[in-house]
Amino acid sequence: MRRRDMFRAVLAGTGTLLGLRAVQAAATEPARQKVAYHLSDVDKVNFVLGNIKNHYDGTGGNVDIVLVVHGPALAAFKSKGISAAISGRFAGLVQQGLESQACANTMQGMDISLADLLAGFHAADKGGVVKLAELQGQGYAYLRP
Repeated sequence: MRRRDMFRAVLAGTGTLLGLRAVQAAATEPARQKVAYHLSDVDKVNFVLGNIKNHYDGTGGNVDIVLVVHGPALAAFKSKGISAAISGRFAGLVQQGLESQACANTMQGMDISLADLLAGFHAADKGGVVKLAELQGQGYAYLRP
């Protein structure tokens, strides 16, 4: 009788040990980051796009990034007259998964439509600052370089 109880204890302990190892392995894998970048200054467009590229590179792509653009910076993303450097850099980031939100209030104030912007933009219908607050409520870290 005792042998059977000991055998069960060994089996139960082995299962617990395997489960513990799985939990430890999962704990060593970094959690996927969620980051919201806030851009309103036109003179920081290249800088912010560079930061986003570095963020993708530094995490090995283990990150969800939303770029929220409002104010004067939005004009830098108009498809007509944009520099090839900004256009190319932005397109590459969109391919990596960048979600770009354009403030609807800024679009209305500057008479810009989504069709005027580079491909990949979505409208933040309630406004850029509201979108940023919503993202923070969803666990996104807020960055304003």
